Amino acid sequence: MNIGIIGLGLIGGSLAKATKRFTQHRVFVWNRTRATAEKAVADHAADAILDAPEDFAKLDLMILGLYPEATIEFVRSHLPELSPGTVIVDTCGTKSKVCRECQKLVTSHPKITFIGGHPMAGIEQSGYDASRAELFANASMLLVPPPNIGQEKLQQLQKFFLSLGFGAVKLTTAETHDRVIAYTSQLAHLVASSYIKSPTAMKHPGFSAGSFRDMTRVAFLQESMWMELFLENQEFLLPELDRLLGNLQDFHNALATKDKDMLLHLLKDGKERKVQVNNLPEEPYSPF
Repeated sequence: MNIGIIGLGLIGGSLAKATKRFTQHRVFVWNRTRATAEKAVADHAADAILDAPEDFAKLDLMILGLYPEATIEFVRSHLPELSPGTVIVDTCGTKSKVCRECQKLVTSHPKITFIGGHPMAGIEQSGYDASRAELFANASMLLVPPPNIGQEKLQQLQKFFLSLGFGAVKLTTAETHDRVIAYTSQLAHLVASSYIKSPTAMKHPGFSAGSFRDMTRVAFLQESMWMELFLENQEFLLPELDRLLGNLQDFHNALATKDKDMLLHLLKDGKERKVQVNNLPEEPYSPF
């Protein structure tokens, strides 16, 4: 296939590198800063740069590694240049608006398919220089397909993403994705950003170990991207934040009143929930 990768940040750059290392597909890239696209070609992470409309016309699969609003705008701008049969997959951290708007756009091009996507992989660094071919090893690739998609397209995408090192491809809906991601990803970033702001953090050397590293790792984030994702997913993120604040208030009350029984109950309850979470079964790939 001819694979077009739009945006060469951590995810887009890693997708390009993984595709070139692990498959025989040809990779064509576009980046707002052309020098980064030129570097990808020089690194043998890409075969060529997407320059002209005719370059987009030869793509079989176009993957967008852009922020949500930029993703929608790029699809709007370049949709007329794509050939019938092209599949578009985004990689945004929220799905509802991106899928809704991009699905509207492709209705006027019925032979082009848009599928929402989200690779569940990342590190605290960002940008092309931090990207690596092994980023997706054993990670999940989430896909939000339209209801009328054929099984053949889904199976082709499953095969492609598994060839990049993903351990599983999971199908979901945009609402389910955004509801769960609000907890598993976005809330964790909010907690880390809040936790690191204690003045005591400046005294941690020699007093910290794994707990501190785990709690603060994702505080090193790309603030413009996460700001957009948080606001985009406000509907689901706010209830998770309220629930967390309520749980913390329970601990505050138990400590303030020196209520040993309540504190013991809260800690035991958290430990038991962790055991339950650890024992949840993995869900296999299953098309709608």
